[in-house]
Amino acid sequence: MKIIIRTKNLELTDDLQKFVDEKIGGLKKFLSILKEDKKTLTETFVELEKETLHHKKGQIFRTEVQIQLPGKKLIAEAKGEDLKKAIVKVKDELQQEIKKYKLKITETTRRSQRKLKNLY
Repeated sequence: MKIIIRTKNLELTDDLQKFVDEKIGGLKKFLSILKEDKKTLTETFVELEKETLHHKKGQIFRTEVQIQLPGKKLIAEAKGEDLKKAIVKVKDELQQEIKKYKLKITETTRRSQRKLKNLY
């Protein structure tokens, strides 16, 4: 999994990069079971941003992650007052989307195999 990090109004420190690699890189184990993932390199785009909303007090952080899969693009977004909490929220959301994607793939193959079995 190749993770590309882009920041806006925010400095990317080594600690922050390590945290993103640890959390978003942890999704690799969910993607590795997919047959298509073995053939292609999965690209993951992470965008970290500090929003400048003058009418709200405090700092508001926005995190968006896009994962390119064969035939599908998974996108998750989270906002929060703490950047690390927003990253964890995005990771949890993507984990659910990947599970749904995998379930859909396995169910379609099982359905087609059942139809073939019933024909013969």
